[in-house]
Amino acid sequence: MKVSDIMILRNDISTIKAELDERIGQKIMIKGTLGRNKSFEEETVIKDTYTNFFLVEDKKRDTNVSYKYTDILTKELEVSIYDGQNYSPLILPAIN
Repeated sequence: MKVSDIMILRNDISTIKAELDERIGQKIMIKGTLGRNKSFEEETVIKDTYTNFFLVEDKKRDTNVSYKYTDILTKELEVSIYDGQNYSPLILPAIN
């Protein structure tokens, strides 16, 4: 199944936004790809959430970075939440 074959529903985005809303100020681990066999993994903090994207604080570069909820749904981006001891994957809504 290709990403273009997946139908993303507004409820799916709302579910992820609600999960991240509850965790503003909390540490997360973000993993993703930069294209052409390059990937990244960053420990960061959720700064704020908006309708279509969320902001994280990049302390290394002293700036903010935005990511789209759709990138999480299409698995272009992996988010794990820090609970004080371990990182646990963000629970995603089931996509049929």
